[in-house]
Amino acid sequence: MPTPQRRFKDAMYEQLARLGKATSAPKRLELLDLLCQGPRTVEALADQAALSVANASRHLQVLRAARLVEAEKKGLYVEYRLADDEVARFFVALRGLAEARLAEVTQVTRAFFEARGELEGVAGDELLRRVKAGDVTVLDVRPVEEYRAGHLPGALSIPVGELKARLDELPRRRDVVAYCRGPYCVMAVEAVELLRAQGYRAHRLEQGVADWRARGWRVATARAR
Repeated sequence: MPTPQRRFKDAMYEQLARLGKATSAPKRLELLDLLCQGPRTVEALADQAALSVANASRHLQVLRAARLVEAEKKGLYVEYRLADDEVARFFVALRGLAEARLAEVTQVTRAFFEARGELEGVAGDELLRRVKAGDVTVLDVRPVEEYRAGHLPGALSIPVGELKARLDELPRRRDVVAYCRGPYCVMAVEAVELLRAQGYRAHRLEQGVADWRARGWRVATARAR
C-alpha cells in the first residue's frame, strides 16, 4: 500500500504533468505564442495558426483546462488571453530549453535565415542602449491590435503589409530595428528585406514582446499611430 509520502509525490507530479500534456501539441504551442502578443478571438487564432475554428477551439479548451489561458465572452465571440505573465515566461523558458537541448531547432532556424541573406539579430540589451541614445528607429511590424495590446517602448507601428506604402514615415539617417513576435516570426524578416532593398540600414530584433515581459522589462500599451 502506498505511503502518504508516495501518494503526495504522485499527486504533485500528476498535476505538473498536466502542463506537459497541454503543451504537447505543436499547434497548442503556436496558439500560446500568438496569445503572448495579446488577446484573440477563436476565429482570429484559427486563421493565424492555419486551423479550422473547431480545431482551434478544441486546442484552446485543453490549454484552458490546464489554466494556461482564460476565455471571456464578448458579444458573439469568445476572446482568449494568457492566464497571466507567468505563462509568457513559461513559454519563453520552454523555447529557450528547446534551443539549448535540441540541435534540430538550431538547424531549422539557421537554414531558414541563412537562405535570406543571414539577417542577423540585434540583442535586446544592445537595442535598449541604442533606443535610449536616440540613434535607432524601433519598428513593430505586427498587426495593429497586437501593438495596442503591448509593444516595446518607443516603437513605431507599421504592419509589414503596409510598410512599402509608409516608408516616408521612417527617417533614413537612422538605423531601423524591426521586430515581430519573436525569433520564429518571419514578419520582421520580410520587413528587413524590404527596407534594405529601399536603401535603409535595417536589422531584425530576435526578441518580441513575450521575451520583454519574461525579462521583467516594461511593455507599453497605446493606440497605434
